[in-house]
Amino acid sequence: MKKVILALFLAFSMPAFAQDISELKTGEKYEIKDDDYTNKDVDMADKMRENGKIYVVVGVITIIFIGITAYAISIDRKLSKIEKEVFKEKVNS
Repeated sequence: MKKVILALFLAFSMPAFAQDISELKTGEKYEIKDDDYTNKDVDMADKMRENGKIYVVVGVITIIFIGITAYAISIDRKLSKIEKEVFKEKVNS
């Protein structure tokens, strides 16, 4: 399992998506240009959409969101049940 997580981490690591600053020398700053603000291209998303992987990502995020929501609802129901029991004990005593 650890190997799979490590492989996924390396495959989608942030340096792969970072700007190319390898040409900069020590102490130099990256010049921000007008093109950096007006860039509408998202190469990573376009590639994932072409390969169909974007749907896998959306699916996984949806499953995680549904799981967290279901867990929160179940915890709320259990907590409500405990609150009712405690309230009944206070009223009866």
